[in-house]
Amino acid sequence: MAGGVKKPVNIFKLKNLGEPKEVFNWRLWFAVLSFGLLGAARGVDEGLINGAFKSKNFQDSINYHSYSMVEQANIKATVSSMVQIGSVGGALIAFIICDRIGRIWATRILCLLWILGIAIFMGSNGNLSLVYFGRFVAGLGVGQSPVVGPVYIAEISPASIRGLCVCTFTGFVYLGIVLAYFTNYGCQLHLAETPARWMVPTSLHIMFSSIIFLLTFFQYESPRYLVKTGKNDRALHVMSRLRHLPPDHDYVQREINAITLSHHEEMEASKGAGWLGILKETFTVRSNLYRVGLIVGAQVMGQWSGAGSITIYAPDLFELLGLTGTKELLLVTAVFGIIKLVAAIICALFLVDFIGRKRSLLLGISCQAISMIYIAAFLSATPQLGNEEGYMLPPSSGKLRASRGAIVMIYLCGIGWALGWNGMQCLLSSEIFCLRLRAFCSSIAMCLHFANQYGSARAVPDMLLPVRDGGISGQGTFWFFSAVTILGGVWVWFFVPETASRSLESMDRLFSLPWWQIGRYGNMEAEALDEAERVGGEKEGEIMSRSGSHVEEEKGVAYAAERRV
Repeated sequence: MAGGVKKPVNIFKLKNLGEPKEVFNWRLWFAVLSFGLLGAARGVDEGLINGAFKSKNFQDSINYHSYSMVEQANIKATVSSMVQIGSVGGALIAFIICDRIGRIWATRILCLLWILGIAIFMGSNGNLSLVYFGRFVAGLGVGQSPVVGPVYIAEISPASIRGLCVCTFTGFVYLGIVLAYFTNYGCQLHLAETPARWMVPTSLHIMFSSIIFLLTFFQYESPRYLVKTGKNDRALHVMSRLRHLPPDHDYVQREINAITLSHHEEMEASKGAGWLGILKETFTVRSNLYRVGLIVGAQVMGQWSGAGSITIYAPDLFELLGLTGTKELLLVTAVFGIIKLVAAIICALFLVDFIGRKRSLLLGISCQAISMIYIAAFLSATPQLGNEEGYMLPPSSGKLRASRGAIVMIYLCGIGWALGWNGMQCLLSSEIFCLRLRAFCSSIAMCLHFANQYGSARAVPDMLLPVRDGGISGQGTFWFFSAVTILGGVWVWFFVPETASRSLESMDRLFSLPWWQIGRYGNMEAEALDEAERVGGEKEGEIMSRSGSHVEEEKGVAYAAERRV
């Protein structure tokens, strides 16, 4: 079990992975589905909030048109990003709640905070302070979801399909986005400009949070959390149920023994120290510090590459590229959501465990870089867009065709984001740390995630302003995104190791080399250590077998001597 299987994963032929067929059972998939739904917390909010600003009723309720263009950009940026501000706090407290009361109760608490915040937002009656506060409280719940969800899924999943399982969380991010986009589009078509125009879509938050809250009552606590809290018998029972195998089955015993041994080694190394011990172990142990560097780099590069901001401000960006009409903007945005959802599903089912995390990430970054460079070049060639109010592209012109190409590039960017940064940001932080540090370091990762998401979401409306109004214009914004995306690709190539199909308890082996070699050669070194352990185990087994045979032979000689006497 040290290194896990190394075969490519075919989702339709899981029986070929060398695992007992009972492992891939309905309880596992039901648990993955229940906690994967937490991804919708991010997706629904990212997809809905810009649609609210397309509602004249919502604009009138906050007196939006009484402000200047710069003030309007600031209000939109602040309202949109208040969830990210709250999410920073949510991610910070998530590891404490996760480790103190468990993954199940942490999920229930985040759902209640999520519902409370959205209720305050919907009942704000145009009071901007309440709008900000409600979205902040919702963020306290939403911010815990990418800590609790991926950690729980990673802890219950077999190593051979862990990437697939964790990526369901990402898939539900896009399902939330698609539902949010189409709900906005449907309400724009069929509802009059009353409060229902923006409240009906916003109620998706309450629907998802309520469903997730109820589903937690049908799930088991994570076996790894139970081992950590000393409930080994309960952990064995839960693992047996999740794997659909008897408690004394070799597979279940091997998995529980590996978790228990790993936890004991961690506790021995840290001598049972408390939170200060966790901090010290995280930031003073060289291999752990390198891993912290990975999650920091992933969050900074991912969020400032621009694709996340495109999701939030998609209608505005399509308008920037020359598309007009509110209904048309919302429809094209909804199609954008579908494309991202399909890309996320393809990545989860066929790429992340088949070609590996690193190759999938580099493929996604390549798609993103191509699209960002094209859009930046198009806006540079058409500087009137975004700078001259009311400017329309000439019909039947080359610029109009180039504009449609830029819209296609937005779609390609969404595909690249789904294949690359979006899934890997959660996946890396949930699987590269040991059990003792996993919740804490996942909280750090998600805190950085939301802090950088807040920064980019808050900055983009101001960045898109013309230079005369203090922005860097549309072309400047996309050239910036292009540079960050390319830098991120270089960083991944040199510093991120491959983690696919490796058990959580064997991740340390990836980080045994000097820091400058881990990204390129860490996986080869880990496989060499796996092989050495396997050969050592076989030799030990042969010695034990020979020793046993020798003892039996001596017993036979002694028995024959007794008979002769």
